[in-house]
Amino acid sequence: MSCHTRIPNFEFASEEIEDAICNGRLLSIEIELSLRCNFHCPYCYIPKNSSLENELTVEEIHDVVLQAQELGAKKIILLGGEPMIYPHIMEIIKFIRAQHLGVEMFTNGTNITADTAKQLFDYGVNVVLKMNTLNEQAQDMLAGKKGAFNIIQEAFLNLKQARQPSGETFLAVSTVICSQNIDELVDMWQRLREQNIIPYFEMITPQGNIRQNEWLNVESQKVYDIFCKIAEIDRTRYGYFWEPQPPLVGNRCLRHQFSCLVTSLGQVMPCVGVTIPVGSIRKQKLRDIIKDSEVIQDLRNYHETIKSPCRECEKSNECYGCRGAAYQLTGDYLASDPLCWKNVDKHGEITRLPIAVEELIPQKSPMRIIDTLAKVGERSADVTVTLSQDMPFIDETGFLDEAAYLEMIAQAIAALNGFKHMGASKPAPGGFLLGAKKLEILGRAQVGNTLKISVHKYAKYGGFGIIKGTVSRDSDLLARGEIKIWHEI
Repeated sequence: MSCHTRIPNFEFASEEIEDAICNGRLLSIEIELSLRCNFHCPYCYIPKNSSLENELTVEEIHDVVLQAQELGAKKIILLGGEPMIYPHIMEIIKFIRAQHLGVEMFTNGTNITADTAKQLFDYGVNVVLKMNTLNEQAQDMLAGKKGAFNIIQEAFLNLKQARQPSGETFLAVSTVICSQNIDELVDMWQRLREQNIIPYFEMITPQGNIRQNEWLNVESQKVYDIFCKIAEIDRTRYGYFWEPQPPLVGNRCLRHQFSCLVTSLGQVMPCVGVTIPVGSIRKQKLRDIIKDSEVIQDLRNYHETIKSPCRECEKSNECYGCRGAAYQLTGDYLASDPLCWKNVDKHGEITRLPIAVEELIPQKSPMRIIDTLAKVGERSADVTVTLSQDMPFIDETGFLDEAAYLEMIAQAIAALNGFKHMGASKPAPGGFLLGAKKLEILGRAQVGNTLKISVHKYAKYGGFGIIKGTVSRDSDLLARGEIKIWHEI
């Protein structure tokens, strides 16, 4: 499955988006009802072994909808898995509509009979049907299911016949750009436009199943050419004016300004591509998650946080590429989008994890006692170091002095701070260690050991932060404790 965002011609007004950014509000929210699906798409973002246990209850979904509404959401976007095999789908739709909220649903067409199609439009559901090609063999392959083409085409016919032209609902077709359909996309776009059906074409986010199916990929120049051809057709034949930019044909992905995803397990993420859990609705209120998430705030404040070369692009005021592609390919949700055609010859300028910490932290050799920043998350990071005899804190027998554990934790959080500001418009704020507590020494390390230092900022008060840190060797926990730091604001 590819990313889901606003449908072309149905964007929120810029004033609404600006208000959502300034006041920590939502305009829409995406909800995974369940990961259960009867298709097996080779590009699906959901890993094959994802858990289907402990998924959200109907009551929890209702509560998420109400919390989103309190934050200003006007529309609920229903995702899967496949929503139309979810046993409570109509109950969920009725509940959302009873709150006077809009509903968009992405579906592969399963169970959409003539009666069901009419029912969906009677409820005011905007349906987005996944259809990648008009070739039966290719469609079955792209769905990973024999007979998928017939399921989709039958649903398409039923939806077209049930659609109410005078109503406010719309029908759209979602299509991923891949090597199997690249040559028919222009024709498909025109066919959909002629039928007053919204074409929703997008680049595949490189995650999940696509990592084992790279035969689907299309080189950036060919993607750009398709964008340009369709832009010309839209301009000359249909009166739609837009400039090509990834990842959506004819539209801009601005979802991080006003939306987020709630997964089937209750985790809150920026979107299906930026797979960083920033909280759980089973533990916190949605309002608090959005307010406290540094990842969400970084993405909303992308003008200052996005990294080069995207931040130097002439379109940086209206485009930040695909954040999902950037995160999946670099490990950094603020990195430049490697799949953008403007960055084809600039990959050497794009930051990627893992990265050496020497340019990220103020400590220099020999006092720098961490090597590599391996992973970043919501207020968290993993850092590694391989101990050598010439490092400080190593005694004559080759063992690491236990006092080094605290310094490793402090340097790890400094590396996270430095990385977030690497190449951004503002330099990393200065800071210092205020104190430590609850340090437990559980094991010793020696020369030749590779250690992982994991840190998480679990509390912050203005410029003050409290960091929990652990130091481990493989599966052995060697130390854990807390430090208090201060950063300039």
